[in-house]
This record gives sequence, C-alpha cells and structure tokens, in this order.
Amino acid sequence: MKIIRYQDKNGAIHYGAQQADGSARRIQGDIFGSYSITDQAANIVKLLSPIEPTTLMCIGLNYRRHADEGGHAYPTFPVLFFKGLNTVQHPNDPIEIPVALPSHSVDYEAELAVVIGKSCKNVAKAQALDYVLGYTCANDVSERDWQGKCGGQWCRGKTFDTFAPLGPCLVTPEDIPNPNALRLRCTVSGEVMQDWNTEDMIFDVPTLIEFLSASTTLLPGTVILTGTPHGIGAAQKPPRWLHDGDTVTIDIEGIGALTNPVINEPFER
Repeated sequence: MKIIRYQDKNGAIHYGAQQADGSARRIQGDIFGSYSITDQAANIVKLLSPIEPTTLMCIGLNYRRHADEGGHAYPTFPVLFFKGLNTVQHPNDPIEIPVALPSHSVDYEAELAVVIGKSCKNVAKAQALDYVLGYTCANDVSERDWQGKCGGQWCRGKTFDTFAPLGPCLVTPEDIPNPNALRLRCTVSGEVMQDWNTEDMIFDVPTLIEFLSASTTLLPGTVILTGTPHGIGAAQKPPRWLHDGDTVTIDIEGIGALTNPVINEPFER
C-alpha cells in the first residue's frame, strides 16, 4: 500500500491511501498503531512529506561503487550521522541553496529511506524488517565545502533547511519484500546522474537496523537514510553542483518519484 500525507482545503493534515487510479482515500486512526481506510475521498490541496520524523539517522559511504569513486576503503561499521528535523522538505517544494552562509558546492544524493514503525532496541537482523513501517525516497542534500574543506563539518554541511526532501509516498513492506533489490535514479534538470540498485549496499537494510538499534531505542517515526550510490555531483568532472533553476528528481522502483526545484535561499539581512 502507498500512504500519503496531505493538507486539505481547511489546512488540516491527514494520511491517505493512494489508489491505483491516482486518487486517495482518507485514513482514519494512527498509522503507527491501529488505522483503517475510509470511503472518504482525500481532498488533497498540498502533498506533504509522508512522515514527520522523530529522528533522521543517516548512513554515509554505504554503496561499493560510491566508495570506489571517492577512493575510500569500505567501512567496517556503518558510518552514522544525523540531520536536523528542520531539513525535511515536502515533494515539489524547493531545495534552498544557502545564501546567508554562502554555499557554492551543494550536491544531490538519491537514497532509500526506511521508516521505523514501532519502538525497538537490540533488534536481531533476522527480525529487523518486522519493525519497518515503510519505505520512501529521500534526497540527502549536502554542501560539500562545509562537509569537507571547512573542517569536516558533516552536521553543518548536511543540516541546512530543506536539505532532506522526502516522498512522494510511504510504501508498506508487503509491497517491498526486499528493500535491497530496488533500482534508484537521480536526474538533475533532465540529466541522469545516478542510476543503480540498492543491492550494492555494503550494509543492507536489516544490518543497518540491527546496528542502529544496538543499545539504542529507535522510536516510531525514526527515518533511516541508507546511503547513496555513485554518480554524485562532487565526483563529476567538472563537479555538477546544484544551482538556482535546477530540478532534482529521485526515483525508486516501487515507490515513485520525488521532485524538488532548486532556488537560492530568500535572504535579506
């Protein structure tokens, strides 16, 4: 099932179950608990990110070809960093290039996002997928100068506003039985920049959940960004940074396409 989150004409926010014809029916109840699909048509004025995360946990250097393109050794353990909740952006809303803190090396990263559906701790790999509510597309937007050249400030380079678009929907596990067999692509202004498969992950989704939940409680609504494949802008010759006027689309098999325009941050001191 594909679950969307949306705003109606009165400004109220609801979840909906997307239908085969593109319409949606309103969901009643708690998607983290008990809910039902009603007969009421979803009155969608604005499509929102499919989840409001409680935490954004992100994995770096998790595709073999991506590590290879950067000349990095494969990590022994998953490389973990966090993004602030301020980074979440809705489908079709803009990625903002920072202006107040000038940033000239903004990059895209197509990623599969995993949403945890129930509280868990010390989960064994064999049971890990039992705790997944669903999957969605993510763009781990990154400012490479702040991430690297300016002192290795990953949090600064990764946590500007709008730097984590999510969407367009949340696909429940019965429709994605194996999250490590999905084609994912990124296009920038119509040019294909990334086109690979989640089977290339160094640490697959169950392994990530086992690692992240070790001695650590993962709350419902935890979103795990699972890493990006090769083809990032920093690896192009010359580098392909995002600029005002670009459009970025992340497309993952079985989920759909997440599209965001790129603009310069509106800023006046």
